[in-house]
Amino acid sequence: MHKRPKGDRPVKEPIRKPWIWVVMAIILLAAIPWYLPGGTVSPIILGMPYWAFISLVFSLSLCAYLSWLCLYEWDVVEEEEERARADAKREE
Repeated sequence: MHKRPKGDRPVKEPIRKPWIWVVMAIILLAAIPWYLPGGTVSPIILGMPYWAFISLVFSLSLCAYLSWLCLYEWDVVEEEEERARADAKREE
């Protein structure tokens, strides 16, 4: 299998994909319950006001989304680094 030189490989960074920022903005806007009527507390969900529950759900969604981005949409470690780590473990 032909491997391209390191300088020719496309860099996979989330900053170059606009859909990533759009989704992140939507989750952030939904996490802050500015769209709900002010001063309302009920109904109570799991012991907290519904606006806090909504904020918690979208905050957890943001955490999951950011984790997914780091795992699948961002090349944090180069293949050569992974290979060197694997070789180092084998030598131990």
